[in-house]
Amino acid sequence: MQFSADNIILAGSLLLLAGIVAGKTSARFGVPTLLLFLLIGILAGSEGIGGIHFDDPSVAQLIGIVALNFILFSGGLDTNWKKIKPIVWQGISLSTIGVITTAFAVGIFVHYFFNFTLVEGLLLGAIVSATDAAAVFSILRNRGIRLKPKAGMLLELESGSNDPMAYFLTITLTGVVASGQFDGASFFLLFIKGFFIGGVMGYAMGKMALWTINHIRLSTDGLYPVLLLCVAMFTYSATHLLGGNGFLAVYICAIILGSSDFIHKKSMLKFYDGQAWLMQIILFITLGLLVFPSQVIPVMGSGILMALFLILVARPLGVFTALSLSGMNTRTKLFISWVGLRGSVPIVFATYPLLAGIEKAGMIFNLVFFISVTSVLLQGTTLAKAARWLKIAEKDPVVKPESVAPVAVANEIIEILLPAGARSAGKKIVDLHIPESVQLLSLKRNGEYRQPTGADKLEAGDQLLLIVNNEADKKNVHTILVK
Repeated sequence: MQFSADNIILAGSLLLLAGIVAGKTSARFGVPTLLLFLLIGILAGSEGIGGIHFDDPSVAQLIGIVALNFILFSGGLDTNWKKIKPIVWQGISLSTIGVITTAFAVGIFVHYFFNFTLVEGLLLGAIVSATDAAAVFSILRNRGIRLKPKAGMLLELESGSNDPMAYFLTITLTGVVASGQFDGASFFLLFIKGFFIGGVMGYAMGKMALWTINHIRLSTDGLYPVLLLCVAMFTYSATHLLGGNGFLAVYICAIILGSSDFIHKKSMLKFYDGQAWLMQIILFITLGLLVFPSQVIPVMGSGILMALFLILVARPLGVFTALSLSGMNTRTKLFISWVGLRGSVPIVFATYPLLAGIEKAGMIFNLVFFISVTSVLLQGTTLAKAARWLKIAEKDPVVKPESVAPVAVANEIIEILLPAGARSAGKKIVDLHIPESVQLLSLKRNGEYRQPTGADKLEAGDQLLLIVNNEADKKNVHTILVK
């Protein structure tokens, strides 16, 4: 079935709607909703009931790169440096040593037990070495499971930081397979160059974006999300142009923004969370359309063995190696090992061998697709049980019946009049670093009420209406605004 420009929007909206409705039923089985979108794409594809012919890996790769930038940027905005700082080295170790160990283990296994050269096996291992923690947290939220802070933050950091390493290995090994040549010195220099430029560009763009968004006065509030979108896309493309790792740059840029106060932060966090979901949905449907089930079926036997080795041997080996000096207990390491779900990222990376024209590219793509789906189905449906069994899930506080009645509402609305000489006078609200637990409701100036934003400068005589959670917040905000 061929679609013209007139009905592509209709087909796309129907696919999105069908996936969202179908996803309502997936949560109870512990299967990520996004896997349903993958199935919707397959059913709508060339060999499905939809009959939409799509066989262009270059378009799929472009959509994948754009989507991954959105997803990484959104994940970085939700990451607070102060919270992840205590486990940052464990996260970096998982994203580097863990990824490399996993890739090498899979590569050697595939080389010795299947008809793959060592480099081809390592390429396959590199592609499936990245995890998809977004799918993990989706399952845990749907099942009402809250992880203990250290494990949750570590998985959150790993999910955003392991994609750059997996991408580097995939790109480099694709070039090695295509050319038949490997230069260890060049490999090392490319690694240093890519991650150094990526880190520097990410930091610089994050700081520049923070200053810009807090000092520029745009004509309408709706342009601020567009500004951040331009920053994210420019960060990736400029870093890539300079030979750096664009995914790393985007993630670091977003972490700097997410760990700082900037204008319209709360609304933009919600906006980019929605955009990340939209990108994930579009990505999964696109990848589903790209897959031909008749080509996946012949590799299912090999795919099952590879998936089991990845899940039961390679991933645990990578985790235990990376966290060997972390002091973490065995239960946490076992859970992190089991959490290594493969999602859309490996399937996107599997398009690079396709475009490079590698001999086994088609087989690698179909194997990666099958391994990713198997990982989600096997690990995804047992994730909640594993969290409880290994005691990684936090217990909800037990509320006694007799303690319910006396509990009062903690929030309190207070009013503050800024006197002459107030320390906040002449400063922008965003520069005052008011705690996130405090909500600024309104600002009264010269008899007129307005909805305050981070860009507003306070003046002596301003009357502010705020919501605080406790006495500590009340004293803190009074100190910030008045003393």
